[in-house]
Amino acid sequence: MKTPSIKVLLACGATAVPFAIGSFAFAQAPASPPASASPSVPNVVQPAGGTSYPNQLSETRGVAQRFTLTPIGEIDGVILADGTEVHLPPHLTTQIASAVKLGDNVVVQGFHSSSVPLVAASSITDVNTGQSVVDAGPPPPGSRPPPSPPGVPAPGAQQMIVQGKVQMPLYGPAGDINGALLDEGTIVRIGPREAYQIASLLNAGQPLAVQGWVLVTSYGKVVDAQAVGPTAGQMVQVAPPVPAFGPAGPPPR
Repeated sequence: MKTPSIKVLLACGATAVPFAIGSFAFAQAPASPPASASPSVPNVVQPAGGTSYPNQLSETRGVAQRFTLTPIGEIDGVILADGTEVHLPPHLTTQIASAVKLGDNVVVQGFHSSSVPLVAASSITDVNTGQSVVDAGPPPPGSRPPPSPPGVPAPGAQQMIVQGKVQMPLYGPAGDINGALLDEGTIVRIGPREAYQIASLLNAGQPLAVQGWVLVTSYGKVVDAQAVGPTAGQMVQVAPPVPAFGPAGPPPR
């Protein structure tokens, strides 16, 4: 059985504000990036030091508070009311949305990180509905649409700036920090290498301004970040800027 991946969220109130990107220098030089996960048991690595998952499955219970989302709006996990992040692969989006109702009690089987509140789930069961979702491994080749080219946003995404306070940092499958959950529920997604370099901005309680592609779905709101900073006037790029003519390219001659 494939070991599911793991992600973490940040919380902040999201409010549209005029676009402005200024220069912002970070005093702390980034350390070397986190190590990748091992082939059999996932590894979680934080800037302050390494952590790992035990080889034994454990059970976690809690109340499903909100879904975590990928930049294209797929569900890749659940955040429990106690702040635990449960990761499931995004190809299970339809099954998760059908089986798990926010506000319900859930039981999770998976590998619990030894250092961060993160569970790489092998299954999740909604106690109220009695329905379960099991990660049985990757989907068959060709069963999912190909990913969008780099720089091309998800259909329906709009270029915006949102601001708020970080509720919690979010992590990827290998335990690498890759975004945050804002206090009003918006999910912020940043590439792991870039997120590691600005990790001090992603601590709980920090003010955060994010410019990027904002996608609103029935599962929640997610921002595929291109620039972040403590304010809209103090941002640094964390992804290529929007092309002059947008993702579609220049108009035909």
